[in-house]
Amino acid sequence: MRLERELSDLAEAAIEKALDVDDASALLRPTQDRKHGDYQINGCMALAKKLKKPPRELATAVAEVLAGEAAIEKAEVAGPGFINLTLEPTWLTGRLQADLKSARLGVPSVRAKRTVIDYSSPNIAKQMHVGHLRSTVIGDAIARILRFVGHDVIADNHLGDWGTQYGLLIVGMNEWGDESALDEKPLDELERVYKLASARAKEDEAFADAARQELAKLQAGDETNRAMWKRFVAATRATLDVMYARLDVHFDEWLGESAYHDMLPGVVDELLDRGIARIDDGAVCVFFHDQDDPAGVIPKKLRKSEAPLIVRKRDGAYLYGTTDIATVKYRKESMNADASLYVVDQRQAQHFSQVFATARLLGIEMEFEHIGFGTILGDDGTPLRTRDGSPIRLKSLLDEAEAGARAKIEEGRQSGRLRIADEDLDEAVATIGIGAVKYADLAQNRATDYTFDFEKMISFSGDAAPYLQYQYARCRSIFRKAEVDFDGFAERPVAEHELERELAQQLARFGDVVHRAADTYLPHVICEHLFRLAQAFSRFYTECPVIDKESGVSEPRLALVALTARQLKTGLGLLGIGTLERM
Repeated sequence: MRLERELSDLAEAAIEKALDVDDASALLRPTQDRKHGDYQINGCMALAKKLKKPPRELATAVAEVLAGEAAIEKAEVAGPGFINLTLEPTWLTGRLQADLKSARLGVPSVRAKRTVIDYSSPNIAKQMHVGHLRSTVIGDAIARILRFVGHDVIADNHLGDWGTQYGLLIVGMNEWGDESALDEKPLDELERVYKLASARAKEDEAFADAARQELAKLQAGDETNRAMWKRFVAATRATLDVMYARLDVHFDEWLGESAYHDMLPGVVDELLDRGIARIDDGAVCVFFHDQDDPAGVIPKKLRKSEAPLIVRKRDGAYLYGTTDIATVKYRKESMNADASLYVVDQRQAQHFSQVFATARLLGIEMEFEHIGFGTILGDDGTPLRTRDGSPIRLKSLLDEAEAGARAKIEEGRQSGRLRIADEDLDEAVATIGIGAVKYADLAQNRATDYTFDFEKMISFSGDAAPYLQYQYARCRSIFRKAEVDFDGFAERPVAEHELERELAQQLARFGDVVHRAADTYLPHVICEHLFRLAQAFSRFYTECPVIDKESGVSEPRLALVALTARQLKTGLGLLGIGTLERM
């Protein structure tokens, strides 16, 4: 269910009925102190000035209507005109039982949009590094969330597989390449060769010119150069497949920059023919400050800027903007997409603003969203890097996370707190270690920078994936002890004890949380919900025995355990994080 949406609709209907107004806004939110009820309505405060009546008078009339609703146990006017709502326990537990019976935990579906989400996007011939982590895990989580609420999602890994660096790689391999090294450790060899070629090109113009010529031959279809390029792509793809399998990240398409190369001349010609672009000092540019824009598709900030989007350089070379516009056209015309989302560092905000505005000037009707994110920082407050200043390889980061998870698990097994069998150890290490890395990233508001902290990340007691995984495993353990089949269990929960009620109310928010994450592209709201849920469950489990030696199993309390487990597993799954049945 979407409890807050349902209550908000209920409250707005009550306001309209009691006060004879249209289009009322309830301004519903959870109470800050549960002593005052479960939810608070602030809408009467906003209406007081319009209706020229005291807000408490308005609130009293609305509260009388609400008090007659089956969902409401109490509706009390407080302060200058707030209405505090206390939910009727049997109504609440009835809704939770319906969620427990639902394969979707009661989360309603939306009207589907075909949505392309563009994320990860590493470069060919290079190792993935820590800078790719955020785009990869945030993009994967958003894709999972959007699919869950009902959208038709196409996950696209828009690889950096075309451009100047491949001319350098071709001449570099001819000059310094080691075939055996390329077979055994292809990315190490390609990175070694690229560094040599890049350095040489900076001081040797003849070498740089040779690289440009080889690139031109590649783009013209030269068989030898195409064969080398395909080898670079295949070697990189094999390495990427291993990394993505480790992260449990999947794509529907791998349409890199090369896929759109043949479209680029046509894109530039169309922009020129329609007067959207013009030639400036030999380059083809889209200037936004002097566009004819009757539809108002250019943002004010962009209109005030004199910085153009360059779509073809003076030497005839195309740029990222050209490829991005071609990509938009392809996604609309060939994929029939309704929306195109880009999970890319927020420092690229102006670039995407220019691309989106250009696409709209072309008349492409599609929703666009740049889903920006901040930087992962080290202890010194600067971007996380190795001691020599180079980016940390993602593989090294994951290796270290798994090593930390293994140490914590061994410590827990020795103390008796964790009961992970030897045969399950490797699976537990991977599930906990990789889950910890993902959660540490996703738990942050994506727009902010955050400091990477291994010790905090691999924690079984704080706001971290291992703590949530542990609480899920504890729920499953309770069912084993109760000797009750977990699958299909759907008894009516109970919400009489204060901690039963607290847990029930947290469980009731799941549908709203999932839809809020989908609407805002903010996975961290799911993390916040799961952490609060795990805390509420821990308090409930401590004070409210589910299995009693004398009275046996309390099935209503077991229902709360079952729904907690299912929300933890489903919620973590939406984040791309696995669970363990035993810990």
